[in-house]
Amino acid sequence: MAFESLSEKLGSIFKGLRSRGKLSESDVKEAMRQIKLALLSADVNFLVVKDFVAQVSQRAMGAEVLESLTPAQQVIKIVNEELTSFMGSDNDRIKLQSGRPTVIMLCGLQGAGKTTHGAKLALHFKNLGRRPLLVACDVYRPAAVKQLQLLADKISVPVYQEGTDEDPVKIAKNAVRHAKDHGNDIIILDTAGRLHIDEQLMNELKNIKKAVEPSEILLTVDAMTGQDAVNVAKEFDEALGITGVILTKTDGDSRGGAALSVRHVTGKPIKFVGTGEKLGDLEQFHADRMASRILGMGDVLTLIEKAEQAFDEKQAEELQEKLRSSRYDFNDYLQSMRQIKKMGPLENILSMMPGVDKKALQNVKIDDKQLAHIEALILSMTEQERSNPELINPSRKRRIAAGAGRSVEEVNRMLKGLEQMKQMMKRFNPGSAPRRRKKKKK
Repeated sequence: MAFESLSEKLGSIFKGLRSRGKLSESDVKEAMRQIKLALLSADVNFLVVKDFVAQVSQRAMGAEVLESLTPAQQVIKIVNEELTSFMGSDNDRIKLQSGRPTVIMLCGLQGAGKTTHGAKLALHFKNLGRRPLLVACDVYRPAAVKQLQLLADKISVPVYQEGTDEDPVKIAKNAVRHAKDHGNDIIILDTAGRLHIDEQLMNELKNIKKAVEPSEILLTVDAMTGQDAVNVAKEFDEALGITGVILTKTDGDSRGGAALSVRHVTGKPIKFVGTGEKLGDLEQFHADRMASRILGMGDVLTLIEKAEQAFDEKQAEELQEKLRSSRYDFNDYLQSMRQIKKMGPLENILSMMPGVDKKALQNVKIDDKQLAHIEALILSMTEQERSNPELINPSRKRRIAAGAGRSVEEVNRMLKGLEQMKQMMKRFNPGSAPRRRKKKKK
């Protein structure tokens, strides 16, 4: 998970500060030294670390910390605010056009996840009620067009393509005309990448930019490349004038230095982050929420948004009512599992919850095959057993296990899981949140 290493180190530093009570200048200086080392080991750009530590140190040496009754909390508050500022305090969004399609041009080096994230972006807009069109402008990489088509088929989004010998600039121009004729309001151009930045690549991108005047030019950069990701962003921006960044493969980088460096070095915002391999694993970037995750404070707002997307409101209310009345059964269990699965990997969900021990999550991994096995066991039950789990005795367990091709031990674990799911659902279910009371009219 992104920032796992940095989060652990900062947590250890803050724990040491809390144990001291009142802080002296030497305590603060030592903490700043440790924070500097933690950031450098997270592959944060050296100049960014230098500026960040200077900003935090200046504020941490002031009266708001040294004269505070809770100085450690004040230091954490300052670090949180500065982290947010360095990653971009303004939550930049895609600039959607009115009266004409919004053209988003994706660019980046080969292997950064550009084609996959083009499809992820299309699904994101489709879920918002938009009508995206993916455009295959990469006519060089073998099977690039086929890859885009396969991804688009999974999310039922159309792809505009022409022959592999066509000029990418012509393809982009014709795609815009096609989108206007067919009512597509979002156009996502999947352009060609290279293994390195070269003049031919940049000239082609400049020509596409000139031909279609995109509203957004988004650079996809691989978070796992660390410092190189920042350097690539800087070079593309200088040559092309990017409007933002999609940071990919953040689930594979435990350091996260690129996210902390890109905005400060280039001045261009991170607009989206790729958080997994599935097409739904794309999040809008919120600097304040990311800072909160880094400092171990969780990310409740993103968790709520994921739950709202995954859970049907009516079903959520029905499940909540069943939980209150203890009528939650295996039919509901199966439905809940399928909905939580939509929210992404469970370890990612748990990492957004405040107070969850990051080390305790290191070995937490739920395989999709395990979920399929549980589903098979539930479907092996009779309707009466699903609705009344207390009926499941040893002989029924053997029959259920045999019907699903699993073991009795797995049936026992599933029965225990039902009780655990009840507890989990009480925390995740949007319907369990207290509703705001309407103000009475005077």
